[in-house]
Amino acid sequence: MRLTAGEGVEEGVYPTRKAIALADELGLDLVEIAAKANPPVCRIVDYNKFLYEQKMRQKEMKSKASKVVIKEIRFGPNTDEHDFDFKLKHAKKFLSDGAKLKAFVFFKGRSILFKDKGEILLLRFAQELEDFGKVEQLPKLEGKRMIMFISPKKK
Repeated sequence: MRLTAGEGVEEGVYPTRKAIALADELGLDLVEIAAKANPPVCRIVDYNKFLYEQKMRQKEMKSKASKVVIKEIRFGPNTDEHDFDFKLKHAKKFLSDGAKLKAFVFFKGRSILFKDKGEILLLRFAQELEDFGKVEQLPKLEGKRMIMFISPKKK
């Protein structure tokens, strides 16, 4: 078993019994770091301290991870020009704040006949937002909704 440098221990390959004896002698624990390595890698440390440091490392990584916010914008197939501009202004704000955008056209009742109108509306919306974000998924019909995803451009 390979021991890594630690609490006053020489780095090197030791028999398992000798490694355990060294750990007992120092009043510490023998902790396996990499089990699949050949030979397995171990370190002589205080196990509670080792667990605490590992927990802190995971907590720090978790805090650095960014959370993805998805904002939704809903259209009807016959959305008027003013409503389109109003929603476009909101979409620009969302994208500049770094949120993803889920734009969808909701078809009620017989308005499903205007699938092409909905697709044209979403494509126009994507074209207007070209400077702020890029299309992640082109318009796709899922049930009564035609959905498109837009992600913000990196600054």
